[in-house]
Amino acid sequence: MAPRRPAELYRAPFPLYTVRLHPRRPLAITAGGGGAAKTGIRNGVHFLQLEQIGGQLSASLLHSHDTETRATMTMALADDIIAAGQDASCHILRFSLRAPEPAAGRNGSREKGPRKRKGPSPVGQDETQSQTSEVTVESLHSVRTDFSPDALQKAVRFNADCSLLVTGGADGFLRLWEFPSMKKTLEFKAHDGEIEDIALGPDNKVVTAGRDFQCCVWQQDQLVMGLCWNENLPGIPDRAYRYQACRFGTVEDNAGALRLYTVQVPHKRERRPPPCYLTKWDGKSFLPLLTRPCGTEVISCFSISDSGTFLGLGTVTGSVAIHIAFSLQRLYYVKEAHGIVVTDMAFVPESRHGRELLAGNEAALLSVAVDSRCKLHLLPSRRRCWGAATALGPSSSPGGGHLPSPCSAPQAPSLSGCCCCSAPGSSWLPSCCCNSLSRASCSSPARGGPPGLGRPRRAGPTPCKL
Repeated sequence: MAPRRPAELYRAPFPLYTVRLHPRRPLAITAGGGGAAKTGIRNGVHFLQLEQIGGQLSASLLHSHDTETRATMTMALADDIIAAGQDASCHILRFSLRAPEPAAGRNGSREKGPRKRKGPSPVGQDETQSQTSEVTVESLHSVRTDFSPDALQKAVRFNADCSLLVTGGADGFLRLWEFPSMKKTLEFKAHDGEIEDIALGPDNKVVTAGRDFQCCVWQQDQLVMGLCWNENLPGIPDRAYRYQACRFGTVEDNAGALRLYTVQVPHKRERRPPPCYLTKWDGKSFLPLLTRPCGTEVISCFSISDSGTFLGLGTVTGSVAIHIAFSLQRLYYVKEAHGIVVTDMAFVPESRHGRELLAGNEAALLSVAVDSRCKLHLLPSRRRCWGAATALGPSSSPGGGHLPSPCSAPQAPSLSGCCCCSAPGSSWLPSCCCNSLSRASCSSPARGGPPGLGRPRRAGPTPCKL
């Protein structure tokens, strides 16, 4: 049985380059456009209301903010503030939401009750005229953040308390801005060439990934250290790969721990493409903990869930994958979910509103692409995973996309990293058998199986100790 395709959550009238989800509201913000070229393709930022309707997550357009001749390529969100990277500048926008005024009834009185939502528009335009009163957007600042000949801001991040904004772009300079005044406090050359990504860690340390094969840790303008992902992989030359993305993530059930994740992609295209790699680092010592290949499709974008449990990957060929952070094993994959390069992705927040939108799924990932579509990828709860996998076959998922086969990787740790179980015909099964995301271990000592896992039994699931 072929896997279901991911649902198309929204289609914009222009290419989409970035997407963010509000941490406290059921709101998605996506942006893009055709740029300054006079092709008739507009530029804008779209505000989407997310809600569960009939057991399915749906999106409706609340407001379209026109950005004139500038396409938004990168975006950072801090509560109701948007830092939008448009060409060589960073534009600071503030938006506010207000409930629409109730319409007048036939008897002249105001109607009571919830607003009736229109059906979805194929290009996301009809709702704009009738619902623009719900969102207002004002421009606060605009600062130039890149000065190269082909100037382009490629990355923007807020720090944890939103007192600092960091930008990087094609000229290789890292610029730090005091927020909300947008006074530039620091500027220095971080890379020879473009800065691909920025991550802000503890003590305001900044990690930058550049096209010059370097990934650097900075304290202010002082280089703390350069990362070397392949130091334990002598068969991989230093300049065969470059860093594409970097992100910090928390560690589930360990409040004080932090991890840094980086994505490495081949520097040159080859007829037989080599794999891309995903590396996990200690977030304080910056020592590599684990590196795994993540497929031969070149990675174009990267995202981490709020809890640090799941990693999302998009590719230049339009595919989407979700990995688990503990073992870096792939849990979900849809080949060519989009018709062209995936430009950005974001997990549904794990807040109260976010949990309502998840509707029992473990994770939900939104992806956007140049094909103007925003698609929804659902990772079903692993307590239902084993039943679904056995019913649908080893490569199908009720949430769309591929789930790992129950017996696909007997040499690898289970999905949650430590849980094991067995069944007739298989020594090792994923942690679908266990009803917990927590690290668990089998009741018997390891013997004849993967390191750290218990001895397989002949029949029936092995009970897990939590």
